[in-house]
Amino acid sequence: MKLKLDEAGHVVVSDGKPVYVRDDGSEVAFDAPGTVATITRLNGEAKGHREAKEAAETKLKAFEGITDAAAAKKALETLANLDAKKLVDAGEVEKVKAEAIKAVEERFAPVAAENEKLKGELYAEKIGGAFARSKIISEKFVIPADMVQARFGQSFKLEDGKVVAYDQNGNKIFSKANPGELASFDEALDTLVSSYPYKDHILKGTGGNGSGSRNGSGSGDPGKKQLSREEFGKLPPADQMSKMRDGYTLVD
Repeated sequence: MKLKLDEAGHVVVSDGKPVYVRDDGSEVAFDAPGTVATITRLNGEAKGHREAKEAAETKLKAFEGITDAAAAKKALETLANLDAKKLVDAGEVEKVKAEAIKAVEERFAPVAAENEKLKGELYAEKIGGAFARSKIISEKFVIPADMVQARFGQSFKLEDGKVVAYDQNGNKIFSKANPGELASFDEALDTLVSSYPYKDHILKGTGGNGSGSRNGSGSGDPGKKQLSREEFGKLPPADQMSKMRDGYTLVD
């Protein structure tokens, strides 16, 4: 990036921030104090995470070899309460251990299932809700939010209760306007779509085959592949994406 200069050779400023020009020609106002503050905060957080990790690893050394703490605790309690005579036979000992582990698994299976259910509901609310409420989808896309989610949803994950986006290389997507900060949902989605090879088919006014590029008569070009919105809406998400990639135009 390089500083944007005016005709007199002075640095162009926006809201008190110097403006930089990226390699692709786009511009961004650089918040230097905010960036320094963010870097300082991230360094502090990194130190805290490292110290907490080292402390946790030290404590966990005493429990090396134990993979299921709850089952181990229950098994020890069961063995401590057994009649000593039953422990003489090695086969009986193994049987008791197996029964103890089975009892623990049966007891906590419903809890684990409920936990997975809650995780799924939270994911649906956070990720699905972000797509449903997205301003960029409502303003720039010619396909509904559920179709956008079907194509790009796998790029978003729920981490510590926050929606985090990843690019095609598995890297977190950070904000261009706020260096050091994770991109917001709409900013991340805009970044993902910009590198999508079929973006002209799903965005409005891009000159592609999306419904936003039809002429004013609404009749469409008979030489092009066309599909009514009603027929399109009845297709499964995978088939809808396939139609868009094949260059179909949506008509009313």
